[in-house]
Amino acid sequence: MPEPTVTLAAIIGAHGIGGEVRLKLFAESIDSLKRYDAVQVGERQLRLESVKAGGNGAIARFAEIGDRNSAETLRGSLVTVSRLALPPLEEGEYYYADLIGLPCQSAEGEPLGTVVAVENFGAGDILEIERPDGKRSMVPFREGIADMAECRILVDPLFLA
Repeated sequence: MPEPTVTLAAIIGAHGIGGEVRLKLFAESIDSLKRYDAVQVGERQLRLESVKAGGNGAIARFAEIGDRNSAETLRGSLVTVSRLALPPLEEGEYYYADLIGLPCQSAEGEPLGTVVAVENFGAGDILEIERPDGKRSMVPFREGIADMAECRILVDPLFLA
Protein backbone atom coordinates (compact mmCIF):
# COMPACT_ATOMS: atom_id res chain seq x y z
CA MET A 1 0.00 0.00 0.00
CA PRO A 2 1.45 3.42 -0.92
CA GLU A 3 2.52 5.71 1.89
CA PRO A 4 -0.15 8.38 2.63
CA THR A 5 0.68 11.89 1.47
CA VAL A 6 -0.58 15.35 2.38
CA THR A 7 -1.03 18.10 -0.20
CA LEU A 8 0.61 21.38 0.86
CA ALA A 9 0.07 23.40 -2.33
CA ALA A 10 -0.82 23.36 -6.01
CA ILE A 11 1.34 24.94 -8.72
CA ILE A 12 -0.78 27.49 -10.55
CA GLY A 13 1.81 28.75 -13.02
CA ALA A 14 5.28 30.07 -13.72
CA HIS A 15 6.65 33.25 -12.15
CA GLY A 16 9.22 35.22 -14.09
CA ILE A 17 11.79 33.69 -16.45
CA GLY A 18 14.12 31.97 -13.95
CA GLY A 19 12.03 28.88 -13.20
CA GLU A 20 10.08 30.00 -10.16
CA VAL A 21 6.46 28.86 -9.75
CA ARG A 22 3.36 30.41 -8.20
CA LEU A 23 1.67 28.29 -5.54
CA LYS A 24 -1.84 28.12 -4.14
CA LEU A 25 -1.21 27.18 -0.52
CA PHE A 26 -3.21 24.55 1.33
CA ALA A 27 -0.74 24.52 4.21
CA GLU A 28 -1.19 26.78 7.21
CA SER A 29 1.50 29.23 6.05
CA ILE A 30 4.61 29.67 3.94
CA ASP A 31 6.60 28.54 6.97
CA SER A 32 4.80 25.19 6.74
CA LEU A 33 6.50 24.67 3.36
CA LYS A 34 9.92 25.98 4.39
CA ARG A 35 10.49 23.09 6.80
CA TYR A 36 10.82 20.60 3.91
CA ASP A 37 14.03 20.26 1.90
CA ALA A 38 12.39 17.99 -0.66
CA VAL A 39 8.77 17.62 -1.78
CA GLN A 40 6.91 15.50 -4.26
CA VAL A 41 5.65 17.45 -7.29
CA GLY A 42 3.44 15.19 -9.33
CA GLU A 43 5.59 12.10 -9.89
CA ARG A 44 8.89 13.92 -9.27
CA GLN A 45 10.87 14.48 -6.09
CA LEU A 46 12.18 18.07 -6.16
CA ARG A 47 14.46 19.97 -3.81
CA LEU A 48 12.82 23.14 -2.50
CA GLU A 49 15.39 25.95 -2.64
CA SER A 50 13.20 28.87 -1.53
CA VAL A 51 9.65 29.94 -0.75
CA LYS A 52 8.44 33.51 -0.33
CA ALA A 53 5.14 35.37 -0.18
CA GLY A 54 3.66 36.36 -3.50
CA GLY A 55 0.22 37.64 -4.41
CA ASN A 56 -2.45 35.49 -2.80
CA GLY A 57 -0.11 32.55 -2.32
CA ALA A 58 3.59 31.90 -2.54
CA ILE A 59 6.48 31.83 -4.99
CA ALA A 60 8.76 28.79 -4.90
CA ARG A 61 12.02 27.80 -6.54
CA PHE A 62 13.02 24.18 -7.06
CA ALA A 63 16.68 23.27 -7.65
CA GLU A 64 15.83 21.12 -10.67
CA ILE A 65 13.73 23.80 -12.46
CA GLY A 66 15.87 26.45 -14.15
CA ASP A 67 13.68 28.26 -16.69
CA ARG A 68 10.14 29.40 -17.39
CA ASN A 69 9.39 26.58 -19.84
CA SER A 70 10.29 23.94 -17.25
CA ALA A 71 8.23 25.79 -14.64
CA GLU A 72 5.21 25.89 -16.97
CA THR A 73 5.27 22.08 -17.31
CA LEU A 74 4.52 21.89 -13.56
CA ARG A 75 1.28 23.91 -13.81
CA GLY A 76 -1.54 21.97 -12.16
CA SER A 77 0.81 19.70 -10.20
CA LEU A 78 0.29 19.12 -6.51
CA VAL A 79 3.08 19.66 -3.99
CA THR A 80 2.91 16.87 -1.42
CA VAL A 81 4.89 15.35 1.43
CA SER A 82 4.64 12.06 3.24
CA ARG A 83 2.12 12.12 6.10
CA LEU A 84 4.92 10.74 8.29
CA ALA A 85 7.05 13.84 7.58
CA LEU A 86 4.54 16.21 9.21
CA PRO A 87 5.42 17.57 12.65
CA PRO A 88 3.90 15.79 15.66
CA LEU A 89 0.67 17.18 17.07
CA GLU A 90 -0.22 18.37 20.55
CA GLU A 91 -3.19 16.96 22.46
CA GLY A 92 -6.45 18.01 20.77
CA GLU A 93 -4.78 19.01 17.48
CA TYR A 94 -5.40 17.31 14.15
CA TYR A 95 -4.51 17.54 10.50
CA TYR A 96 -7.39 17.94 8.08
CA ALA A 97 -5.99 15.02 6.10
CA ASP A 98 -6.54 12.77 9.12
CA LEU A 99 -10.23 13.72 9.32
CA ILE A 100 -11.10 13.06 5.67
CA GLY A 101 -12.48 9.57 5.26
CA LEU A 102 -13.44 9.11 8.91
CA PRO A 103 -16.84 7.47 9.47
CA CYS A 104 -19.52 9.53 11.20
CA GLN A 105 -22.12 8.08 13.50
CA SER A 106 -24.61 9.11 16.15
CA ALA A 107 -23.87 8.58 19.84
CA GLU A 108 -26.06 5.47 19.58
CA GLY A 109 -23.82 4.05 16.82
CA GLU A 110 -26.10 4.74 13.84
CA PRO A 111 -24.00 5.28 10.67
CA LEU A 112 -24.48 8.85 9.44
CA GLY A 113 -21.89 9.14 6.67
CA THR A 114 -18.24 9.94 6.01
CA VAL A 115 -16.15 13.12 6.27
CA VAL A 116 -15.32 14.16 2.68
CA ALA A 117 -13.88 17.65 3.28
CA VAL A 118 -12.89 20.10 5.99
CA GLU A 119 -13.38 23.85 5.50
CA ASN A 120 -12.62 26.89 7.60
CA PHE A 121 -14.29 30.16 6.67
CA GLY A 122 -12.90 32.01 9.69
CA ALA A 123 -15.20 31.00 12.55
CA GLY A 124 -13.89 27.46 13.04
CA ASP A 125 -13.60 24.17 11.21
CA ILE A 126 -16.58 22.79 9.32
CA LEU A 127 -16.88 19.11 8.38
CA GLU A 128 -18.54 18.22 5.10
CA ILE A 129 -20.24 14.89 5.64
CA GLU A 130 -21.54 12.70 2.82
CA ARG A 131 -24.50 10.71 4.07
CA PRO A 132 -25.31 7.16 2.93
CA ASP A 133 -27.93 8.54 0.47
CA GLY A 134 -25.24 10.68 -1.23
CA LYS A 135 -26.47 14.02 0.13
CA ARG A 136 -23.93 16.24 1.86
CA SER A 137 -24.18 18.39 4.97
CA MET A 138 -21.79 20.84 6.57
CA VAL A 139 -21.48 20.51 10.34
CA PRO A 140 -19.46 22.66 12.78
CA PHE A 141 -16.57 20.65 14.24
CA ARG A 142 -17.40 21.68 17.79
CA GLU A 143 -17.82 19.84 21.06
CA GLY A 144 -21.32 18.46 21.42
CA ILE A 145 -22.04 18.81 17.69
CA ALA A 146 -19.24 16.79 16.11
CA ASP A 147 -16.61 15.17 18.34
CA MET A 148 -13.65 13.00 17.41
CA ALA A 149 -13.71 9.65 19.20
CA GLU A 150 -11.39 6.74 18.39
CA CYS A 151 -11.04 7.03 14.60
CA ARG A 152 -14.59 8.22 14.02
CA ILE A 153 -16.67 11.37 14.37
CA LEU A 154 -19.69 11.38 16.67
CA VAL A 155 -22.27 13.72 15.15
CA ASP A 156 -25.50 15.12 16.55
CA PRO A 157 -27.98 14.03 13.82
CA LEU A 158 -29.99 17.26 14.31
CA PHE A 159 -27.18 19.13 12.52
CA LEU A 160 -27.45 17.01 9.36
CA ALA A 161 -29.88 19.14 7.34
